[in-house]
Amino acid sequence: MDRRLFNSFCSSLPETTYVSQWRGSQVWKIGYKVFAIENWHRERLGGITFKASETSFEHLKEVKGIRPAPYFASRGLKWVQYYLPDNLPLNVLESYIAKSYLEVSSSLPSKLQRELNLPVQIDLPSASATLLAGATQESR
Repeated sequence: MDRRLFNSFCSSLPETTYVSQWRGSQVWKIGYKVFAIENWHRERLGGITFKASETSFEHLKEVKGIRPAPYFASRGLKWVQYYLPDNLPLNVLESYIAKSYLEVSSSLPSKLQRELNLPVQIDLPSASATLLAGATQESR
């Protein structure tokens, strides 16, 4: 997923805002909270960073091309960084970014959630089903 696809996908999620900060990183927010960051332009520590559930964090940090997110994970936050381009199918990465969006949006104050009329789910293919299908194909 390159910068253009990343920004296109994040902008398709309801009520998101974008800002370029932290040395040119593409930062996407819901309300006032960050849910995804793209910074492929950085030679060191570049990639796509997003929040993960506790379970997903434990799984994803073991996947090749994904690591606990620099700066975030060192503070005990469950964020991961996808750092090997083309290591995950696009729909899997989109699914995890959408889950990050939902997790972050659900942590906003109730009043703001109502004002923004936020969705409680986003219909995307299941990331685990796609990963399992890919693993099955590779083992053949």
